[in-house]
Amino acid sequence: MAARSFQARSPKEESDAAVHEAVTLGLKNAAISGTVVAVPTLVGCRVLPWAKANLNYTAQALIISAACIAGFFITADKAILRNARQNTIGKIDRST
Repeated sequence: MAARSFQARSPKEESDAAVHEAVTLGLKNAAISGTVVAVPTLVGCRVLPWAKANLNYTAQALIISAACIAGFFITADKAILRNARQNTIGKIDRST
């Protein structure tokens, strides 16, 4: 556990920490969503006749990567908006 610092962080440091948190959460969610989508995609392309005939390796890769990209950006966006909302609420509370 990190030692607590009694110095206040600058807005630049808070922004960097928020971006780092958003990227970390986005990468975790991208890995999870990629795994969740990869299994049925790969199994379906081996078992289902339509998928076997129409989905080549490039199509399979595009399906899986689209899920990873969507998972990353949705999670990162939510994390950044959550941090922005907390900063705004904190500024309102301090001013009243």
